Amino acid sequence: METRKSTTKKSKTGGFTLLEVLVAMVILAVGLLGMASLSVGIIKGNGLNKEVSSATTCAREKMEDVERSGYANATGGTVTEAYNSIAEYPDCKRETITAVDTPAADMKTVTITVYWDSDSHQVQLKTFLAK
Repeated sequence: METRKSTTKKSKTGGFTLLEVLVAMVILAVGLLGMASLSVGIIKGNGLNKEVSSATTCAREKMEDVERSGYANATGGTVTEAYNSIAEYPDCKRETITAVDTPAADMKTVTITVYWDSDSHQVQLKTFLAK
């Protein structure tokens, strides 16, 4: 009688080793941290864009008032509207500078600057008025 020796081979199952799982977790963590920092940057950028847009609108409204009043009513000098003095834009300070006979005779240069965030940011618009 022949005896058969049974040989049992260990078959490799379709799983992952601990090292493969750890490497995958590190790669995933690095990717997620990158996405988180990107999201924070986008949120900050959106906030700054909102502030710039608001300040530009504040300056444009004043510029329209100056243009509507015309050359004769634009007196030379500087007019400053402090923080909390502009009803629609309490976080802005607006400065209007009118230079007479600049860049030529019978012309006025009007510069409107809007500041926000304790004067650390600004938007500036210029126009010329003529007789």
